[in-house]
Order: sequence, then C-alpha cells, then structure tokens
Amino acid sequence: MLSVTPIPAFNDNYIWLLRQDSTTDVTVVDPGDAQPVIEYLERESLNLSTILITHHHHDHTGGLPELTKRYAPRVIGPDNPNIEEIGERVADGDDFRVLGRRFEVLAVPGHTLDHIAFFASGTPSLLFCGDTLFCGGCGRLFEGTPEQMHRSLSRLASLPEDTLVFAAHEYTLANLRFAQAAEPDNRVRDRLMSECQRARDLSRPTLPSTIGRERQVNPFLRVDNEHIRSTAAAQGPTDSPDITFATLRHWKDNF
Repeated sequence: MLSVTPIPAFNDNYIWLLRQDSTTDVTVVDPGDAQPVIEYLERESLNLSTILITHHHHDHTGGLPELTKRYAPRVIGPDNPNIEEIGERVADGDDFRVLGRRFEVLAVPGHTLDHIAFFASGTPSLLFCGDTLFCGGCGRLFEGTPEQMHRSLSRLASLPEDTLVFAAHEYTLANLRFAQAAEPDNRVRDRLMSECQRARDLSRPTLPSTIGRERQVNPFLRVDNEHIRSTAAAQGPTDSPDITFATLRHWKDNF
C-alpha cells in the first residue's frame, strides 16, 4: 500500500512524502525546504530515494541542494537547466516507476512554462500537480497565458473523478471564498467549505481533494457553467471559455 503524507513547510506549503509500507525508501515532491524533510526522515528512520519536482519556483526546489548532498536521491523534474540538481529531465508523455507505481508526466504550463504534473493511475489514482490545480482554485499566471492554463486545467479535469489531487499549498478556504463569489448557489461547495473550516480549526490539511470534487466546486474548471459566466460578466468579457477563464483569473488576482 502506497501512503502519502504531508510535511508542512513555510507558511502554507505541503511537501508530499510517498512511502510503501514494506520499505524504508521514500519519495518526496517539491521539497522547498530541506529541514522539515530531514527531521521527518530521521524521526521515522527512512531513506530518501527519489525527489519529484513540478516546477522551478524556490518554494518547491529550495531544499534540493542540501537533500541531494545528504541522501544522493534520484531527482526527476522538468527540462529546466536552471534546476541543476535534476538528474532525470522529463517531458509530456514520459513515464517512470517509483515505489512500484508507474507515473506519467503531464505538461501543464500556465503558472510557469516548465510546470509538469505527475499522475499515477490505479486504485486510487494519484495526481501531484504543484501550483497548477488547487482545491477550489488554480495557480497565478506568472509565465504562461490564460489559454495555456485553461488547457492545462481542462486536461487535469479529464482524469478519473476518483483521482486524489495533491496540491502544493493550503489555499483551500481562500479559494472557496472566491468560488462562493463566482458561483453563489453551489450547495456542494458550501458543504465543502464547512468541512474544510472544521479541518483547519483542528490544524488538519484540507487536502487531498479529488478530480470529481473539483469538477463540482472549482470555478476554474467550470467556465462553461452559465451561472459562473453570468457573475464573471460583471467583471469582464466572457465571449469564450478561454476569455471567461482569463476574466475569472484576473478577478481572483484582485479579490
């Protein structure tokens, strides 16, 4: 059985740790800070065998120098020469095996141009999507275009609905407050907000989400919804799904 554990970092990052019950070798995703990873590994007597990187931002890569020097792990990530520690540079459609599971690489530009996600089919399917898809939201467009991000999110939305979504930040409540403004009448979202508020009150993560849940509550996956188009129209143009997405993203940036 493959387990996935969040290691909190900085103010709101999650470094995801993957472990098979029968081995002490583990994988971590986007270690922006080495110290909480090292503390967890030492406390649990584990060995860091693999690191997965979704994109180049420092809060996802900052721990690489120390972790690679200390553990010499396999490092898999995007073909970005600025991330010097990556040993296996992968692109859309590539696949590899980690901890007995096959992972497929999905190119998801938008937040950054080099952004990739890692998808493992199975029961359940797993998605490590960095800063592309969040529970109730999506990443800011630092390098890509609205059209790129919309295509990337549409691609992720097409994955099996039971896919567990492991985003890299605890942004859920803020995202759902915006989702409430974008689509006021959504009872599924309202129930989720209550659940997530209770989780945060107990200092528990609101993640993972699922693709099925995101299809129901995430306005950035629902730009064809007539109610969302109607509320977005008060903020800007909604002439096409791409344009509606751009209007929503601009609205969220200033929300």
